[in-house]
Amino acid sequence: MATPLPVGVHCTGPERDSRASSTTHVDFAAVKLRLPGRRGPAETADPTASATSDGELTDQLIKASGKGRPTPKRHEAQGRRPGPPPPPPTTRKEAYKRMREQQAASRGNARRAALAGDESYLPARDRGPVRKLVRDIVDSRRNVGGLFLAVAGIALLGTILPYAIVRVASTFLLFAFFLVLVADSIVLGRRISRTVAERFPKEKPRGAVWYGVSRATMVRRWRFPKPEVQVGAEV
Repeated sequence: MATPLPVGVHCTGPERDSRASSTTHVDFAAVKLRLPGRRGPAETADPTASATSDGELTDQLIKASGKGRPTPKRHEAQGRRPGPPPPPPTTRKEAYKRMREQQAASRGNARRAALAGDESYLPARDRGPVRKLVRDIVDSRRNVGGLFLAVAGIALLGTILPYAIVRVASTFLLFAFFLVLVADSIVLGRRISRTVAERFPKEKPRGAVWYGVSRATMVRRWRFPKPEVQVGAEV
């Protein structure tokens, strides 16, 4: 007669200790088995993509390092390279000489900038858009005042000659020239007044007219600042 089995014991084996029969839990999802003939995701990735990304990274590093442009030649690089600073002066005379050279260089740069019409280097009487307009008006026309030195030289030469008729002719020439000069100055002054009143209604044209007339009496190549428009240009 068979002895009945206790409750909780399977019929396939004898009763065992509960400590030995307890099953240990194993996470098979964390354990990856590598089967023959299969590759992982890292190995199946496209090698050209990584090569492309490496190439782009290399190009960026090259551009960042300054190699994105052709390398300058040696003489060009040496020409742009600033030289060493001059040694300090050892005597008071040398320091004074160096200071005068620096002042002369700065004055030369300022004069060239003023001749070119740079507002920051011009005197106060030549600054502003009104004076710029007046200079353009004067420089765009042929002025009788530009012949003043030539006529005055001829008249002076005629007065020292020992001929009475030459002296009279020289005096008459100088007097006629002054009349023509006054008439031309009146025409120029009216044009300046009209143009300034049209473009700058709040400005007084009196000072501008005298400024233009005085500039018109100078030879064109001696004017300061230099003319920026050609004769006959529209202003």
